Amino acid sequence: MYYVPDGTKKCGYYECNECGTRFLSLHLEEIIDCPYCEKDFDPEIGPDEVMEEITSKAQLVKIIEGEEIEMWDKLLSLAITGGDEDDWI
Repeated sequence: MYYVPDGTKKCGYYECNECGTRFLSLHLEEIIDCPYCEKDFDPEIGPDEVMEEITSKAQLVKIIEGEEIEMWDKLLSLAITGGDEDDWI
């Protein structure tokens, strides 16, 4: 799977308020830090600069359980790869 490990029984489907990215996560909290916006965060600052805070949060849209996880995982992976996989249908 692309987002969550094989054998996952329950996961959260999130959407970031800042960048709009949708992803699956093993976290099941109402709001989490967006892992995609966090990657772009640069903690290095100069002597006259103030360190910015990471404010981008991802909102839990839906809790996904059981067999639906693999389907959602493939759909989100397909959206990112553009259908590079031969067995996506």
